[in-house]
Amino acid sequence: MNNVMEALTWLFTADAWTGSGGLWVRAMEHLGYTLLALGISAAVALPLGLLIGHTGRGRGAAVLATGAARALPTLGLLTLVALFTGIGLTAPMAALVILAAPSVLAGAYAGIESVNPATVDAARAQGMNGWQVLTLVEIPLGLPLILSGLRLAALQVIATATLAAYVGAGGLGRPLFLGLQTYDYPTMLGASIVVILLAILVDAVFGLGQRVLRRLPGLAGPQRAPRAERRRTARRAVTTGH
Repeated sequence: MNNVMEALTWLFTADAWTGSGGLWVRAMEHLGYTLLALGISAAVALPLGLLIGHTGRGRGAAVLATGAARALPTLGLLTLVALFTGIGLTAPMAALVILAAPSVLAGAYAGIESVNPATVDAARAQGMNGWQVLTLVEIPLGLPLILSGLRLAALQVIATATLAAYVGAGGLGRPLFLGLQTYDYPTMLGASIVVILLAILVDAVFGLGQRVLRRLPGLAGPQRAPRAERRRTARRAVTTGH
Protein backbone atom coordinates (compact mmCIF):
# COMPACT_ATOMS: atom_id res chain seq x y z
CA MET A 1 0.00 0.00 0.00
CA ASN A 2 2.88 2.37 0.73
CA ASN A 3 4.28 1.77 -2.75
CA VAL A 4 0.92 2.68 -4.28
CA MET A 5 0.71 5.93 -2.33
CA GLU A 6 4.31 6.80 -3.17
CA ALA A 7 3.67 6.08 -6.84
CA LEU A 8 0.59 8.33 -6.87
CA THR A 9 2.49 11.06 -5.06
CA TRP A 10 5.30 10.81 -7.60
CA LEU A 11 2.85 11.02 -10.50
CA PHE A 12 1.46 14.30 -9.18
CA THR A 13 4.86 15.99 -9.00
CA ALA A 14 6.10 18.23 -11.79
CA ASP A 15 9.52 16.57 -11.81
CA ALA A 16 7.99 13.26 -12.92
CA TRP A 17 6.58 14.81 -16.10
CA THR A 18 9.16 17.40 -17.15
CA GLY A 19 12.56 17.07 -18.76
CA SER A 20 13.87 14.95 -21.62
CA GLY A 21 13.25 11.77 -19.63
CA GLY A 22 9.95 12.83 -18.05
CA LEU A 23 6.75 10.84 -18.27
CA TRP A 24 5.24 13.22 -20.82
CA VAL A 25 8.08 12.64 -23.28
CA ARG A 26 8.07 8.91 -22.59
CA ALA A 27 4.30 8.70 -23.04
CA MET A 28 4.53 10.48 -26.42
CA GLU A 29 7.30 8.08 -27.48
CA HIS A 30 5.15 5.16 -26.36
CA LEU A 31 2.17 6.46 -28.32
CA GLY A 32 4.39 7.08 -31.34
CA TYR A 33 5.66 3.50 -31.27
CA THR A 34 2.07 2.29 -31.05
CA LEU A 35 0.88 4.35 -34.00
CA LEU A 36 3.89 3.37 -36.12
CA ALA A 37 3.48 -0.36 -35.41
CA LEU A 38 -0.27 -0.16 -35.98
CA GLY A 39 0.22 1.73 -39.25
CA ILE A 40 2.76 -0.76 -40.60
CA SER A 41 0.67 -3.78 -39.60
CA ALA A 42 -2.46 -2.20 -41.12
CA ALA A 43 -0.63 -1.45 -44.38
CA VAL A 44 0.33 -5.12 -44.65
CA ALA A 45 -2.52 -7.05 -43.02
CA LEU A 46 -5.55 -4.89 -43.83
CA PRO A 47 -5.50 -5.28 -47.65
CA LEU A 48 -4.81 -9.00 -47.25
CA GLY A 49 -7.72 -9.41 -44.83
CA LEU A 50 -10.08 -7.49 -47.11
CA LEU A 51 -9.07 -9.69 -50.04
CA ILE A 52 -9.63 -12.88 -48.02
CA GLY A 53 -13.01 -11.69 -46.80
CA HIS A 54 -14.11 -10.60 -50.28
CA THR A 55 -13.00 -13.68 -52.19
CA GLY A 56 -13.35 -16.29 -49.45
CA ARG A 57 -10.00 -17.74 -50.50
CA GLY A 58 -7.10 -18.37 -48.17
CA ARG A 59 -9.10 -18.13 -44.97
CA GLY A 60 -7.74 -21.41 -43.63
CA ALA A 61 -4.17 -20.33 -44.25
CA ALA A 62 -4.90 -16.95 -42.63
CA VAL A 63 -6.29 -18.64 -39.52
CA LEU A 64 -3.20 -20.83 -39.23
CA ALA A 65 -0.87 -17.89 -39.79
CA THR A 66 -2.59 -15.65 -37.25
CA GLY A 67 -2.71 -18.46 -34.71
CA ALA A 68 1.01 -19.11 -35.14
CA ALA A 69 1.82 -15.40 -34.87
CA ARG A 70 -0.24 -15.07 -31.67
CA ALA A 71 1.70 -17.97 -30.15
CA LEU A 72 5.09 -16.32 -30.66
CA PRO A 73 6.64 -15.01 -27.41
CA THR A 74 7.09 -11.28 -27.96
CA LEU A 75 10.13 -10.92 -25.70
CA GLY A 76 11.86 -13.88 -27.35
CA LEU A 77 11.11 -12.53 -30.81
CA LEU A 78 12.37 -9.07 -29.82
CA THR A 79 15.60 -10.55 -28.45
CA LEU A 80 16.13 -12.66 -31.58
CA VAL A 81 15.67 -9.70 -33.94
CA ALA A 82 17.90 -7.53 -31.74
CA LEU A 83 20.74 -10.05 -32.14
CA PHE A 84 20.76 -9.27 -35.87
CA THR A 85 19.81 -5.58 -35.89
CA GLY A 86 21.46 -4.39 -32.69
CA ILE A 87 20.23 -1.88 -30.14
CA GLY A 88 17.54 0.53 -31.29
CA LEU A 89 13.96 0.69 -32.52
CA THR A 90 14.10 -1.90 -35.34
CA ALA A 91 13.81 -4.98 -33.14
CA PRO A 92 10.90 -3.81 -30.96
CA MET A 93 9.07 -2.44 -34.01
CA ALA A 94 9.36 -5.78 -35.81
CA ALA A 95 8.04 -7.59 -32.74
CA LEU A 96 5.15 -5.12 -32.29
CA VAL A 97 4.13 -5.34 -35.96
CA ILE A 98 4.04 -9.14 -35.77
CA LEU A 99 2.00 -8.85 -32.57
CA ALA A 100 -0.54 -6.45 -34.11
CA ALA A 101 -0.94 -8.00 -37.55
CA PRO A 102 -3.11 -11.03 -36.57
CA SER A 103 -5.80 -8.86 -34.96
CA VAL A 104 -5.84 -6.46 -37.91
CA LEU A 105 -6.03 -9.34 -40.39
CA ALA A 106 -8.79 -11.15 -38.50
CA GLY A 107 -10.80 -7.96 -38.05
CA ALA A 108 -10.58 -7.21 -41.77
CA TYR A 109 -11.82 -10.53 -43.08
CA ALA A 110 -14.38 -10.91 -40.28
CA GLY A 111 -15.78 -7.48 -41.07
CA ILE A 112 -16.22 -8.32 -44.76
CA GLU A 113 -17.71 -11.73 -43.95
CA SER A 114 -20.22 -10.15 -41.54
CA VAL A 115 -21.95 -8.26 -44.35
CA ASN A 116 -25.33 -9.70 -45.26
CA PRO A 117 -24.89 -11.85 -48.42
CA ALA A 118 -28.24 -10.60 -49.69
CA THR A 119 -26.86 -7.05 -49.67
CA VAL A 120 -23.83 -8.15 -51.67
CA ASP A 121 -26.03 -10.04 -54.15
CA ALA A 122 -28.23 -6.96 -54.58
CA ALA A 123 -25.16 -4.84 -55.30
CA ARG A 124 -23.96 -7.30 -57.94
CA ALA A 125 -27.44 -7.41 -59.45
CA GLN A 126 -27.25 -3.65 -59.93
CA GLY A 127 -24.17 -4.11 -62.09
CA MET A 128 -21.38 -3.43 -59.59
CA ASN A 129 -18.08 -5.15 -60.27
CA GLY A 130 -16.00 -6.83 -57.58
CA TRP A 131 -13.97 -3.72 -56.73
CA GLN A 132 -17.12 -1.60 -56.41
CA VAL A 133 -18.80 -4.19 -54.19
CA LEU A 134 -15.76 -4.26 -51.92
CA THR A 135 -15.21 -0.51 -51.64
CA LEU A 136 -18.80 0.75 -51.77
CA VAL A 137 -20.66 -2.02 -49.94
CA GLU A 138 -18.53 -4.49 -47.99
CA ILE A 139 -15.96 -2.13 -46.46
CA PRO A 140 -18.51 0.51 -45.29
CA LEU A 141 -20.80 -2.15 -43.81
CA GLY A 142 -17.93 -4.13 -42.27
CA LEU A 143 -16.16 -1.05 -40.90
CA PRO A 144 -17.23 -1.50 -37.24
CA LEU A 145 -15.61 -4.96 -37.07
CA ILE A 146 -12.59 -3.81 -39.05
CA LEU A 147 -12.16 -1.06 -36.50
CA SER A 148 -12.53 -3.65 -33.71
CA GLY A 149 -9.49 -5.48 -35.07
CA LEU A 150 -7.46 -2.26 -35.12
CA ARG A 151 -8.67 -1.45 -31.60
CA LEU A 152 -7.55 -4.80 -30.22
CA ALA A 153 -4.21 -4.52 -31.99
CA ALA A 154 -3.61 -1.03 -30.57
CA LEU A 155 -4.27 -2.20 -27.02
CA GLN A 156 -1.94 -5.17 -27.44
CA VAL A 157 0.82 -2.94 -28.77
CA ILE A 158 0.43 -0.35 -26.00
CA ALA A 159 0.69 -3.06 -23.36
CA THR A 160 3.75 -4.62 -24.98
CA ALA A 161 5.63 -1.52 -26.17
CA THR A 162 7.26 -1.21 -22.74
CA LEU A 163 9.62 -3.95 -23.97
CA ALA A 164 11.16 -1.45 -26.41
CA ALA A 165 13.28 -0.14 -23.55
CA TYR A 166 14.72 -3.64 -23.13
CA VAL A 167 16.85 -3.09 -26.26
CA GLY A 168 17.66 0.57 -25.78
CA ALA A 169 14.61 2.32 -27.26
CA GLY A 170 12.41 4.78 -25.36
CA GLY A 171 8.80 4.80 -24.26
CA LEU A 172 7.28 4.17 -20.86
CA GLY A 173 9.41 1.07 -20.48
CA ARG A 174 12.38 3.32 -19.64
CA PRO A 175 11.19 4.42 -16.16
CA LEU A 176 9.75 0.95 -15.60
CA PHE A 177 13.06 -0.83 -16.25
CA LEU A 178 14.97 1.88 -14.37
CA GLY A 179 12.77 1.28 -11.34
CA LEU A 180 13.35 -2.46 -11.68
CA GLN A 181 17.13 -2.05 -11.77
CA THR A 182 17.23 0.30 -8.77
CA TYR A 183 14.47 -1.43 -6.77
CA ASP A 184 12.43 1.77 -7.05
CA TYR A 185 9.01 0.13 -6.94
CA PRO A 186 6.97 3.37 -6.78
CA THR A 187 8.57 4.46 -10.07
CA MET A 188 7.79 1.09 -11.63
CA LEU A 189 4.21 1.25 -10.43
CA GLY A 190 3.82 4.88 -11.53
CA ALA A 191 5.04 4.08 -15.05
CA SER A 192 2.68 1.11 -15.18
CA ILE A 193 -0.23 3.35 -14.20
CA VAL A 194 0.59 5.72 -17.06
CA VAL A 195 0.63 2.78 -19.50
CA ILE A 196 -2.80 1.73 -18.24
CA LEU A 197 -4.17 5.27 -18.55
CA LEU A 198 -2.78 5.55 -22.09
CA ALA A 199 -4.43 2.26 -23.04
CA ILE A 200 -7.75 3.43 -21.58
CA LEU A 201 -7.50 6.70 -23.53
CA VAL A 202 -6.78 4.96 -26.84
CA ASP A 203 -9.54 2.42 -26.21
CA ALA A 204 -11.98 5.26 -25.51
CA VAL A 205 -11.05 6.94 -28.80
CA PHE A 206 -11.65 3.73 -30.74
CA GLY A 207 -14.89 3.12 -28.82
CA LEU A 208 -16.13 6.59 -29.69
CA GLY A 209 -15.27 5.99 -33.33
CA GLN A 210 -17.22 2.73 -33.38
CA ARG A 211 -20.27 4.35 -31.77
CA VAL A 212 -20.20 7.12 -34.36
CA LEU A 213 -19.99 4.56 -37.17
CA ARG A 214 -22.96 2.60 -35.84
CA ARG A 215 -25.09 5.76 -35.90
CA LEU A 216 -24.26 6.64 -39.49
CA PRO A 217 -27.09 5.95 -41.98
CA GLY A 218 -26.58 2.72 -43.87
CA LEU A 219 -24.14 1.19 -41.38
CA ALA A 220 -26.17 0.23 -38.32
CA GLY A 221 -29.08 -1.54 -40.01
CA PRO A 222 -27.28 -3.96 -42.35
CA GLN A 223 -24.83 -4.93 -39.64
CA ARG A 224 -27.73 -6.27 -37.57
CA ALA A 225 -29.27 -8.11 -40.49
CA PRO A 226 -27.23 -11.37 -40.39
CA ARG A 227 -28.26 -14.04 -37.98
CA ALA A 228 -26.96 -14.13 -34.41
CA GLU A 229 -24.64 -17.03 -35.14
CA ARG A 230 -22.97 -15.14 -37.96
CA ARG A 231 -22.36 -12.15 -35.67
CA ARG A 232 -20.88 -14.37 -32.95
CA THR A 233 -18.59 -16.04 -35.49
CA ALA A 234 -17.37 -12.68 -36.76
CA ARG A 235 -16.64 -11.38 -33.26
CA ARG A 236 -14.84 -14.59 -32.35
CA ALA A 237 -12.65 -14.24 -35.45
CA VAL A 238 -11.52 -10.78 -34.33
CA THR A 239 -10.50 -11.88 -30.85
CA THR A 240 -9.08 -15.33 -31.62
CA GLY A 241 -8.23 -15.29 -35.30
CA HIS A 242 -10.50 -18.30 -35.96
